[in-house]
Amino acid sequence: MTELEGYVDYKRREYCKDIECPVQMDLDAQESGSDEYERIRSICKNDCRHTTYEFHHWLIEKGYEVVRPE
Repeated sequence: MTELEGYVDYKRREYCKDIECPVQMDLDAQESGSDEYERIRSICKNDCRHTTYEFHHWLIEKGYEVVRPE
């Protein structure tokens, strides 16, 4: 992915941390790669508590723009 001049890229889990998702907070408390970390991470990957609608509107509120090459 190339960065656009004058813009910042979305950072992984930025939304989750900003809304203080309790699952993300539990994940942050674990050692990366541990069994418990992977168990909690699977909740995020497979059974997120939030919708794409919520995420999309958060992106808009934060001024993000979704772009793709022509």
